[in-house]
Amino acid sequence: MYPTGGHGDTAAGTTRGATMTLQEFLTRTGELTLGERRLVVDQALVLIEQLYVHLPLKRAMHAIDPVQRLKLLRYRLRKLSQPRFHDEMISIFMELRDLHTNYFLPAPFAFMTALLPLRIQEFFEDGERRYLVSTVIVDRIDDPHFEPGVVITHWNGTPMDRAVELNADRQAGSNPDARHAQGLDTMTARWMGQSAAPDEEWIVLTYVATDGQERETRVEWLVFEPDPSPTAVDPNSVENPVSRALGIDVRTESIRRARKMLFRPEAMELEREVTATFEARGGLEPGEAIPDPAMANVSTFPDKLRFASKNTAHGEFGYVRISSFDVGSAGLEEVDAFVAEVARIVRLLPQNGLIVDVRGNGGGTIMAGERLLQLFTPKKIEPERLHFINTPLTLEISKHPGFEEWRESIEQAVETGSPFSDGFRIFPDEEEHCNRLGQQYHGPVVLITNALCYSTTDIFAAGFQDNGCGTVLGTDGNTGAGGANVIDHEWLSDPLLRLSPPIQPLPKGAGMRVAIRRTSRVGERSGDPLEDLGVVPDEMHHITKHDLLNDDEDLIEHAASILSSLPVRKLAVEVTPLRDPTEVRVSATTENISRLDAYLDGRPVKTVDVENRAVDFDLSVPLPGSYSLELRGFDDSQLVAAKRIEVR
Repeated sequence: MYPTGGHGDTAAGTTRGATMTLQEFLTRTGELTLGERRLVVDQALVLIEQLYVHLPLKRAMHAIDPVQRLKLLRYRLRKLSQPRFHDEMISIFMELRDLHTNYFLPAPFAFMTALLPLRIQEFFEDGERRYLVSTVIVDRIDDPHFEPGVVITHWNGTPMDRAVELNADRQAGSNPDARHAQGLDTMTARWMGQSAAPDEEWIVLTYVATDGQERETRVEWLVFEPDPSPTAVDPNSVENPVSRALGIDVRTESIRRARKMLFRPEAMELEREVTATFEARGGLEPGEAIPDPAMANVSTFPDKLRFASKNTAHGEFGYVRISSFDVGSAGLEEVDAFVAEVARIVRLLPQNGLIVDVRGNGGGTIMAGERLLQLFTPKKIEPERLHFINTPLTLEISKHPGFEEWRESIEQAVETGSPFSDGFRIFPDEEEHCNRLGQQYHGPVVLITNALCYSTTDIFAAGFQDNGCGTVLGTDGNTGAGGANVIDHEWLSDPLLRLSPPIQPLPKGAGMRVAIRRTSRVGERSGDPLEDLGVVPDEMHHITKHDLLNDDEDLIEHAASILSSLPVRKLAVEVTPLRDPTEVRVSATTENISRLDAYLDGRPVKTVDVENRAVDFDLSVPLPGSYSLELRGFDDSQLVAAKRIEVR
């Protein structure tokens, strides 16, 4: 099963992108037989008992026993109705407080999203949370007073803050910030692969209109299947190595795509145009801009990346929004193309400061996140480590290509009794890939996060902090805290793996996912788990009403104030061949750098005092002229900038 709708059959009787009411949709759903439900429970037991890497942590932190609940459910299957069975399965997985480990309802639920034609977001006023409608499809609501800017006070008669709190209790967020964020986000959007259809066919909202009057309106749920992202990874492809390197909250990603289709159809059209341009040219080289001049400010990954210059009271700064790391449908080359595209973008933007915004990013390909870190720091990036839980089934998995490094460690657990394997990088050569391009942006960087950041985005934020890339500015007190690599049940059931106990295919498009390898942090927090703990920002910004109605203006000003207080580094380098083929002249222009150290193919060859000026010096180079030149800039004894040039 492919939960985001990218692979597999479209829901029976529907057309992808077509919208229907909730009542129309529910008339088309089918049921699982008793035997099929028993198979679902048995497979869930295998995944949780034998593969779920966070089981000891979750039992300790949340006082739960999912294994016993599944055994009781199997015993009571005959007494449960179809909806009650699904509710119980959802509840068992939800109480894990883990957005990686999921039960997915069978088709047609798995492919569909229920949305209200509006979006509610929170802001703070006088220290209190309030809830504002930020987006509305006006032709879907028969109320001329209901428009962006109205403030919601009640949801079906329940005070809005209480309604969000109750919904948050039904979500899988692993910390209070994450649960609240998930509770609010799913008030108006339900991906039905992971949560039951809304109980009500419509909801009644009480709101304060922009004229100050309290009013009430009724809004119907809509149901449709969103188009898949063109770069999204098929998690069930055993042939694609990226499929075993995913860290993603599929619900957040599915809701993101659904909202994009419903609220931003012009962005979907742009996405189609860019895809057509790729196909017409047979693809673009990594870092190559789209040749159409009308698309000069468009990324080659338009569904994932947006960028602009932001004018603020503190100056003009670069801004990059990364909506998702779900890239790699064409393999690891596409991951490298994504990193190269971000490198191209940051070189185009103002060099005195950069804002990287990953709010609402549910994750994706782990390498796409970690390989970006090198662009923002002169330091060597250390990728996070991944650990299996030690069981007979994880030992079976470690015998297959891509997992061999963990095998010896898991085998030793028989003697050592260790609950977890040793930690290794996701690919053996991943540290090389994480440092291949080197620093591309020398100005200060601020990373903006919120509690919907999850998995790969958690890893990216943790790496940003652990590798000293810049300041983390959070609009919530924590990220979503998803610290694992996730594997689909269907991937595990591939006959090529020949696992024992067997992973059997699930019926009628039902599905499951499991957090199979946990991640641990590096640097000063080396060994700390990401799961449940997340990334605590260095500074906080409470979203304002002005933010919601004016493109995050206050938030951007806050980030700009941080950037303006930090030193701007500059390190521009040119290499000119001399008459002697074994000699080159290096011309460097620096700012806020006092010393340059030159390295050829990783070996130190020269040190030059620069004191914020242009400097030329000659170097002897290998013959023939194929080498790597790296300049490392220091401010006193602190490494503050680096520039690498590959000469071929």
